[in-house]
Amino acid sequence: MKKKILVTGTAGFIGSHLAVKLLQRGDEVVGLDNINDYYDQNVKYGRLQRAGIIEQLEDGNDIPYNKLLNSNKYTNYKFIKLNLEDKDAMMKLFEEQKFDAVCNLAAQAGVRYSLTNPDAYMGSNIIGFMNILECCRHNGVKNLSYASSSSVYGLNEELPFSTSHNVDHPISLYAASKKSNELMAHTYSHLFGISTTGLRFFTVYGPWGRPDMALFLFTKAALEGKTIDVFNNGEMLRDFTYIDDIVEGIIRVIDNPAKANLTWDKKEASTSSAPYKVYNIGNNNPVKLMDFITAIENKLGKTIEKNFLPLQAGDVPATYADVTDLVEDLGYKPATPVQEGINQFIDWYLDFFGYTQK
Repeated sequence: MKKKILVTGTAGFIGSHLAVKLLQRGDEVVGLDNINDYYDQNVKYGRLQRAGIIEQLEDGNDIPYNKLLNSNKYTNYKFIKLNLEDKDAMMKLFEEQKFDAVCNLAAQAGVRYSLTNPDAYMGSNIIGFMNILECCRHNGVKNLSYASSSSVYGLNEELPFSTSHNVDHPISLYAASKKSNELMAHTYSHLFGISTTGLRFFTVYGPWGRPDMALFLFTKAALEGKTIDVFNNGEMLRDFTYIDDIVEGIIRVIDNPAKANLTWDKKEASTSSAPYKVYNIGNNNPVKLMDFITAIENKLGKTIEKNFLPLQAGDVPATYADVTDLVEDLGYKPATPVQEGINQFIDWYLDFFGYTQK
């Protein structure tokens, strides 16, 4: 059954891919983003143009605020530039559009940025998410999925990370904001019967990725003959997860809203007597950072100069997703090999930025 779905963050990395996949299968999608300048807006506008949202003003890449735009590529797609913090405009959008489901992927991203710009995280990640919950509550939307993060595991050192593990010790404000989202969602599931599912993403990468992420930074530096910073002296493990695998996991969650579990184990943090659930979405196969860099070098056919540095504040040395629940509940497990995913990203990067690989 086709749905009318609000996807927030559709000028972003994951949101843009999700919107296209939903559109291609026939769902009606309203995309929302504030198109902020956290990173290169040309990438954000490129993602929107990929889905047929191309309206620009003469003074540059600027889409009008709070105006629904039609895609010239998908008849079932509309986009609106809007801040999640703008509660009145958000409520009006919900009242007019009558969504069947909401997937909230809009957030201020980045662990390191949260160390220097904490206010940005309170606005989008806390107040904005509160508005999403209130709009769902007052407009009868009972199916909400939302982005959490593997960063919520914080000081937990037990690998692989399981949704049953304690996540009360975050080490960045970004992680704390994501854990807050899970707690807020559970409250609304309990009080108002909204099915909420949190998605703890593990190091997502692939075409149209964020310019502040490692793969983007490393590829750019390699092509420009510059040195890359390698933290914790390269002694890092990351459960790199390809974007297509992430999107498939999200769609399965949208199609299978959380259900109340009246026989739930009170030690099981990922479920509840309310219609609430949390899943890890990761590759379940952590890769050494140095092997990840080698895969980039293999694709580009060149060695990247490296500057080895200590572990940065807010970072953890290893991530590793236990995806047992994802497999058991939804019959799905991400599986794209890292070399394959990196090859896809670099092919996109060379094309988007007009490089000719030698």
